[in-house]
Amino acid sequence: MKQYPFLIFLLLTIISCSKELSFENESFEQNSTVPCEKDCPSITMDIPIAKNKKIVSDSINKKIFSVIREIVFFEEDSAKTTDYNSLAAAFIKSYEELHKKFPVETFGWEAKIKGNVEFESNQILNIRLDHYTFTGGAHGYQGYRSLLFNPKTGKTISNDQLFKNKEDFKAFAEKQFRAKYHIPEKSNINATGLMFENDKFQLPQNIFYTSEGLLLYYNSYEAASYADGPKEILFPYDEVSKFLKFR
Repeated sequence: MKQYPFLIFLLLTIISCSKELSFENESFEQNSTVPCEKDCPSITMDIPIAKNKKIVSDSINKKIFSVIREIVFFEEDSAKTTDYNSLAAAFIKSYEELHKKFPVETFGWEAKIKGNVEFESNQILNIRLDHYTFTGGAHGYQGYRSLLFNPKTGKTISNDQLFKNKEDFKAFAEKQFRAKYHIPEKSNINATGLMFENDKFQLPQNIFYTSEGLLLYYNSYEAASYADGPKEILFPYDEVSKFLKFR
C-alpha cells in the first residue's frame, strides 16, 4: 500500500512527459490612472506561453520574459518584476513618476508586444516578438526580436550556433545583400549610405526561421538610419541548407 502514492506520482510524471510541447497566447494590459484626453499611457502584451514538458517550458518562458523585460522595463531594480502583470505595472509606474516631475513635458507612453511561434521543427523553435515602445521624443521605436530554442531541452540557441561555419555563411550573405541593395562588390559596404559598424558587413542580431526560408532582419539603426528603415534579406532553404546545423 505504501508504494501506491509513489506509483501514482510516477504515472503522472510519465503522462506529463509524454505530452507534446505546445503554446497558448496570454494577454496582459494596464493603463495609467492619470487623467488624459488622448494618447493615454498604456501597455499591452500578447505572449506565447509554453505548456507541457515543465522543464522545457520553464526554460523557454523564462527567456521570453527576460527579453520582454529588457524592452519595457525602465527602473533600476528588476527583482520585483517576476511576471507580466508586475512588468506592466512597472511600466505604468515609470510613466506616472515622470509625469509627477514633468506634467507638461511628458507625452503618453505606449508599449505593445506581440509574440508568436514563427517556426517549429524537431530541431529548432523560433519565437518572434514584434515590439513597439514610445516614451517621449520625436517617434517611438518598432522592431522584431528572434528567440531561438532547442525544442527538446528549452535551451537558447545563439546565432553563432546556427551555422556549420559562420564565416562561410557571412561571406555568402554579404554577396547576396550587396546584390539586393545595389552595393558594388568592391566598394565599402556603407558606400550607399548604410551604417554597418567599422564599415564591415555583419550578420544581424535577429535571424528568423520562417516557412519561406531563413530571414536576416536588421532593425532600424542596426544597419541603416531610422529614416531608411529596417533592412532584410530572405534565403530559401535550398540555398542555405548547406550552411545550417538545424532545419
